[in-house]
Parts: sequence; structure tokens; C-alpha cells
Amino acid sequence: MARKPMETLTESMFYVLLALSVRDMCGTELTSYVRKLTGGRVSMGPGTLYAIISRFSSEYIIHEVGRAGRKITYSITDRGRKIYEDELNRLKMCIEDAGGRGNENMEDDGV
Repeated sequence: MARKPMETLTESMFYVLLALSVRDMCGTELTSYVRKLTGGRVSMGPGTLYAIISRFSSEYIIHEVGRAGRKITYSITDRGRKIYEDELNRLKMCIEDAGGRGNENMEDDGV
């Protein structure tokens, strides 16, 4: 079944919202924050980052809060925070499910 838009986020989308849930940031700050947080495992190029920013802005998940020359600072909206928290909870459930594999308390349903 096809997923609904913003029902689940790509890894890069998730990290952009995570960063903006901490504080308002511009694009350069977002990429630096995500790179440091993930130890370089997640690295977004400008094309990926600005495609995410454009989509999130158009869907009012983030919004512009400041501009100094070419530097634009973004903030997460209430809608964006809800999407981030829903995705965080979904990922936590996935981790819990993975940790419970082979759980003896599960009923044998023939699988």
C-alpha cells in the first residue's frame, strides 16, 4: 500500500526536523548540526537540503523566521513538531519491535 505524504519521513527529513526542534537554524547550520550529531553518517548536500526545505515550507512544516542577505533562518511550526514527534514515536516502536523478536510471550499463531 502506498504511504500518505508525510506519513513517514526520509532519514534526511527526520534529521532536519530534529535539528529545528532544538533551535532555529539556517541551511548551513542544519547540515553541520546533522553531520556532527550523526558522526558524519548522515550528510546532506545542498540539493537534498533545499528540496526538503522547499517542501517543508510549502506544507507549513517549517517557516522562515529571519533573513540576513542570503542567510535564511527557519523554525519548526506546531504542525512540523507534531510530524516530528509522530515519526519519533513510530521509530521508537520499530526499535521496541526489533528488541522483542523471539519474545516467548507472543502467542504461537503458526508463523
